[in-house]
Amino acid sequence: MTRKAHSAESSAAIAHPEDRRDHGRRTRVEVKFEEQTVLGALFGEFDANLVQIENRLGVYIGARGNKVVIEGAEDDVARTRDVLLKLHDKLLAGEEMDAGAIEALIAMSSEPTLDGIIDTTAELPSVMIRTRKKTIVPRTAKQAEYMRLLASRDVIFALGPAGTGKTYVAVAQAVSQLITGSVQRLILSRPAVEAGEKLGFLPGDMKEKVDPYLRPLYDALFDCMPPEQVERRLASGEIEIAPIAFMRGRTLADAFVILDEAQNTTKEQMKMFLTRFGQNSRMVVCGDPRQVDIPGGDRMSGLADAVARLEGVDGIGVTRFTTADVVRHPIVGRIVEAYEGENALP
Repeated sequence: MTRKAHSAESSAAIAHPEDRRDHGRRTRVEVKFEEQTVLGALFGEFDANLVQIENRLGVYIGARGNKVVIEGAEDDVARTRDVLLKLHDKLLAGEEMDAGAIEALIAMSSEPTLDGIIDTTAELPSVMIRTRKKTIVPRTAKQAEYMRLLASRDVIFALGPAGTGKTYVAVAQAVSQLITGSVQRLILSRPAVEAGEKLGFLPGDMKEKVDPYLRPLYDALFDCMPPEQVERRLASGEIEIAPIAFMRGRTLADAFVILDEAQNTTKEQMKMFLTRFGQNSRMVVCGDPRQVDIPGGDRMSGLADAVARLEGVDGIGVTRFTTADVVRHPIVGRIVEAYEGENALP
């Protein structure tokens, strides 16, 4: 389905090109969708999707049959039209669109590289990760950049706040490569550091002691693979989840290795981890440099140190996410902004 399947015409004449710089100029645009099979999903139950877009972009959207009328400030109308067309194309491609995915489309509509993320002349997005349970496509321009690095670089650093998909997308890429046989093992690790609290003595064997620290990695795995496959591959050793301390002395060949919460590694731990790199391997290091929980408080994060030393080195890629890339519930992005803004407490 291409843009030719849509027709849009404006009932408001624009006298001069310079007028487009006036964000307050009011306009009215009608968008007609020739392919009507997905209109129900496009509008949402009780027009919920249209209401969501209206509230976020400050426009009025009226739907009748296969036509939509958009009224509002010219720039907002243009963004709304773009979001609706992209949403229509995604639904035609067979993607499931929920409120979070629509929120991501709205956020992406302000990005100048939006047209490069979704190829509207093709049936499916040009950047994607296929797993047994789902196909993951980028929800922001930064996620698209990140996914390209995951497919092309040996070592990737993903930096940014919670909710930007750093670990989730990396696990999806790892699962995809494990399924296709391009790697033989998937190794997931993170430092066993408590986030500002003391948990005290933990009962059980070693696995039971460290599992609470590694739960987010399990969650991402189970979202990308059927539970029985995860359990079978864990039992066979194809998938290994362990604290970073367990990496010492090893050479990780034919493996996709992910280090999560890397901001809580020391410089010594980070050097040890990165030098485990083996033949036909890929490493992804994820973390938020602003959320360091290293005991003592005066030790430099191994993540910040590694990025400062290695950014620009051949074979190493760095993606920096911001609050604009948060793809969880919209309020997560607003919470992160509130904590990181100018008035944030020290």
